[in-house]
Amino acid sequence: MGTSTDRTSGSGGAWKPLKHAATAYTRDLSRGSVPRSRAAVVLARHVPVLGGAATASASAAAGRTTAQRLGGLLAGVASGGLGEALRQASLGDLIGRDRFEVVDELVTQLAGDGGDLDGQAARDAVCDVLDELFRDADSWDDLENEATTRNDVVRLLELFLTHYIYNRVPVVAERLSTIADPEAARRADRQMRQVIEDCVAIRLPEKALSMDWSGPDGRAVVEDALGLAYQALEGLA
Repeated sequence: MGTSTDRTSGSGGAWKPLKHAATAYTRDLSRGSVPRSRAAVVLARHVPVLGGAATASASAAAGRTTAQRLGGLLAGVASGGLGEALRQASLGDLIGRDRFEVVDELVTQLAGDGGDLDGQAARDAVCDVLDELFRDADSWDDLENEATTRNDVVRLLELFLTHYIYNRVPVVAERLSTIADPEAARRADRQMRQVIEDCVAIRLPEKALSMDWSGPDGRAVVEDALGLAYQALEGLA
């Protein structure tokens, strides 16, 4: 659930209002439901910690690169199936393998080894998207059959960016881990993600499935989505 609790946080400056909002949110959540607007305040106050909307978007290197790679994979799946998409990504050796092997290799190929906090945020988000893509499939045949029904490239990319942005929010995981009621913590997690999801929108050109996701066009699509999302989150304040 959510971000890793070992993510570091700072003090002073923009951190102070963020920590106050996060503490108040989780305290009140422990006493009952909290309006969505309170979650929005927490998310809005994390953007200045990242340097403001423009800097938050520009510094999202791992998310941008991973989203481009994921876009290419998903477009390949939508147009030619899972096997062909893996071949196009030079991962043909994964064809015929089970879920564990396919997902394990895909996560690393798409998001790297997660060597820093930004990389780990992207890696965690990719895991969430692949879980959604493959659902309960385990064998290769099941994986392939499940993937053939998926042509929702935009929705899955928006899901990735939603989880990635959420995973970059400092403090929240730490605060949610203090909630004694697991269901309340899950409710807060869902609420935060929903607020972010409503701020994420990807605008694709007409020939998105044939677009070179690794090139300037793919980069522009992802940068535009990240920029708009962080502007919208910042505006929630």
